[in-house]
Amino acid sequence: MKFLVEEIEEYSAAHTEAENALLKSLNRETHANVLSPRMLSGHLQGRFLSMISRMIRPDRILEIGTYTGYSGICLCEGLNPGGKLVTIDVNEELETFTRSYFDQTPFKEHIDYRIGNALDIIPGLTDTFDIVFIDADKINYSSYFNLCLDKVRTGGFLIADNVLWSGKVVQQLKKIDKDTQALLDFNRMVHEDPRVSNILLPIRDGLMILQKL
Repeated sequence: MKFLVEEIEEYSAAHTEAENALLKSLNRETHANVLSPRMLSGHLQGRFLSMISRMIRPDRILEIGTYTGYSGICLCEGLNPGGKLVTIDVNEELETFTRSYFDQTPFKEHIDYRIGNALDIIPGLTDTFDIVFIDADKINYSSYFNLCLDKVRTGGFLIADNVLWSGKVVQQLKKIDKDTQALLDFNRMVHEDPRVSNILLPIRDGLMILQKL
């Protein structure tokens, strides 16, 4: 579902800082060679994530759902010197492709890219994170939130992607699929959680921004 008319989207993109050459290449190659390229954050959302990261100046970022690395690279643009991104993905088939792009960035030595099940990996992480970006399987969004919140510093942020789920969260469906129900449950849960402040932004497929109080 398009939440904005195409002309507004195009105007917004045209008046947003351009992708650099590497991100443009990654965008193009993902669409040409990788399944489900819609999962890529892309230009507008990528610049938003970069801006948020540059505002926060994080020392530690956790990303759940690497895909081809576009969002991770954007988030790294705001890292403090000596900072680190831990990014987790279950799809080992994309590892070589994704690492090839990470290796071309100035952040190569600051990216800890792990292949495996995030539900198993997160409990073993000992860092305190300034930003957590959740963009993985929707069924486990609530579990990721609950696992991560204690690992986020007070005042830190969690950002969850795809929370509008192509508009399905507001459609009157006769039968609600598991992913849609999981997102409905997640959105309600975090909205009612007194430990965080939240705002849901209709950027692309919906970003839930949460600040730990």
